[in-house]
Amino acid sequence: MKNMSVIFQFLLVTASFTNIHAQHQSHDMTMPMASTDSTVSKAVCVVYPTQGNTVSGVITFTKIHGGIKIVADLQGLSKGKHGIHIHECGDCSAVDGSSAGGHFNPTAKSHGAPVDALRHAGDMGNIEADDSGRAHLEYVDHTISLDGQASIIGRSVIIHQNEDDLKTQPTGNAGPRIACGVIGIAK
Repeated sequence: MKNMSVIFQFLLVTASFTNIHAQHQSHDMTMPMASTDSTVSKAVCVVYPTQGNTVSGVITFTKIHGGIKIVADLQGLSKGKHGIHIHECGDCSAVDGSSAGGHFNPTAKSHGAPVDALRHAGDMGNIEADDSGRAHLEYVDHTISLDGQASIIGRSVIIHQNEDDLKTQPTGNAGPRIACGVIGIAK
């Protein structure tokens, strides 16, 4: 009789689990599925200074015919050129920006200029600040994307202290990371 009670309890628990599992599955089937089609047409990156720096700003990435239009407006820079790159990780938690990882490079190419055919996907070249520390950059990138293997969504943008020489491997000798921001989907 004791064995029957244990078996009955086992059957009740199994039936309950099966019922919950079946409800969960039927609920999942009515949930909208993530589409493999890209409906993302714009991304934004709000840039914040790393420890001891003052750089901030906004960078937008907008899908247009033939590429991604990038518009960056920054302030708090020293006068001159500063390397700007998309990095592999969307993590700006380290005080020096190191948690963002290396340059975004899904096709294992060499570092270069944004106009080079062979370059890291994340190579954005330089942004030049004026006497007041403000900088504007605007161009169309033909390598990055908002979906697929070259998607920049969830990655980060790093602003460097020095000019990117566009040739030194693997970073362009651009120096310390003075700002970081994570790229997210925009409305």
